Amino acid sequence: MKTLEIIGYKRANLGKKESKRLRAEGNVPCVVYGSGEQVHFYAPMILFRPLVYTPEAHMVDLNIEGQVKRCILQDIQFHPVNEMIMHADFLELEEKKPVKMEIPIQLSGTAPGVGKGGTLMFKRRALKLKALPKDMPEHIEVDISELDFGNAIKIADVQAENFEIIDNPAISIAVIEVPRALRGKTADDEDEEDVELEGEEETGEGAKEE
Repeated sequence: MKTLEIIGYKRANLGKKESKRLRAEGNVPCVVYGSGEQVHFYAPMILFRPLVYTPEAHMVDLNIEGQVKRCILQDIQFHPVNEMIMHADFLELEEKKPVKMEIPIQLSGTAPGVGKGGTLMFKRRALKLKALPKDMPEHIEVDISELDFGNAIKIADVQAENFEIIDNPAISIAVIEVPRALRGKTADDEDEEDVELEGEEETGEGAKEE
């Protein structure tokens, strides 16, 4: 897993007023916790772009006034209207202690069902994993090259390599939705066949009466 660097500065004052001032200056109020004591700090908001707006998961080297901590982003809060980052929580990692992370899923291959007119429904875009920091993947690749009508790829189908999948194995990751036009056509064809069979039966009965 790739590692990004975020440079932070310890906060002398806490509280809502101070946090508001920091955000107005383009900074994010943060806290890091884990093996040691909690450290409250702030970091430039621009440094969060490659960490937050990416399809990959990353580890973070927090450099807080020269003290470097290997961490993961544990939680992040956004403003409900303008999506400004309001606060970020980091978890300091320990080399031999497993950690839990949401890891994004990337689909690979072309589903046969799509070629027949179906719609690919990407129902689960990330999985919660438990692993040692060194074994945590950037993403999980899921092959959809055999996904056809009536099929689904479930979490149980994902091969776990040096990590544990915590999510329910029965949950679907991707399915092919049959277009309404195809479903309707199939139903109409069956109705027409039934009508033809009924007509043949009636004709047969009339011949016998004569």
